[in-house]
Amino acid sequence: MSQHGHAHEETEEYELTTETDSSTRRLALVAVVNFLGFLAELAGGLLFGSVALISDALHMLFDMLAYAMAFGASYTAERFEGGAEWSYGLHRLEPVAAFLNGILLVPMVGYILWESYQRFLDPVEIDPTMTLIIAGGGLLVNLGSVYIVQGGEMSLNERGAFYHLLGDAGGSVAVIISTLAVVTFDLPVADPVAAILIGVLVLVSAGKVLRGSTSILLERSPISPDKLRNELTAVDGVEDVDDIHVWQVCSQLTVATVRLQYEPTSLDQHQAIRSRVHQLLSDHGIDHATVELVGEMERDPETADNTSHNH
Repeated sequence: MSQHGHAHEETEEYELTTETDSSTRRLALVAVVNFLGFLAELAGGLLFGSVALISDALHMLFDMLAYAMAFGASYTAERFEGGAEWSYGLHRLEPVAAFLNGILLVPMVGYILWESYQRFLDPVEIDPTMTLIIAGGGLLVNLGSVYIVQGGEMSLNERGAFYHLLGDAGGSVAVIISTLAVVTFDLPVADPVAAILIGVLVLVSAGKVLRGSTSILLERSPISPDKLRNELTAVDGVEDVDDIHVWQVCSQLTVATVRLQYEPTSLDQHQAIRSRVHQLLSDHGIDHATVELVGEMERDPETADNTSHNH
């Protein structure tokens, strides 16, 4: 007789709700803080003639939109109640939003490189004192936002926001350094060179976000199936692993289904095997597991082939 088990489902639902609620609040706070920083840098750039500040302000605006998108996805998924038809609610919105977040970074790099080229051709006169003051304020905003986001284990959207914020902080530092270089050493080329370095940093960040979100959307296993298979086979009473699938619904919800062959034993031993298997899966960060144990008399080659999903 085949039996299925679900490990710690009620506890995990509460933990997932708590984690997503905390993540949502952090993303909302970061979006608000960065919108205020965008307004300050944009006003400063327009008032004091700094194209660098205007560029950094637009960079911050792009990121604010990304945070707002991530917040909207997290907020919607957290409160959506669609019934049994939606097995895992709308938690898939998280990797979708993160993927779009990464895509947004790519045109940002193009903009930065274009601005760098324009500044190289036509260096601009700026008010160095006010530019340094406002750029320093922008750096404080970015560092404060990094502190807000990095608390605890970050979700995929929070990691996306984190990489954006590092790019913003690098942008503010580049504005400060390039301004000092222009004023102190009369090196106008320092400004476009710094901007190019920012573009490379942002491009690397985009790659990380896109790889992480694509892996979830295409259901790549976050755990080595071979390693997990070996550990399951080592459990006392388990003879073989017929089938194993591990995937993520979002960065905070990992799901697995396994079909195991076991030695015919008593009911108590049967329950003990299931308990050990669930504990092993939980130790690997799997939040929701379905385990099927198949005894010798129940083994049907045709059924095994149908459920193994071999491609």
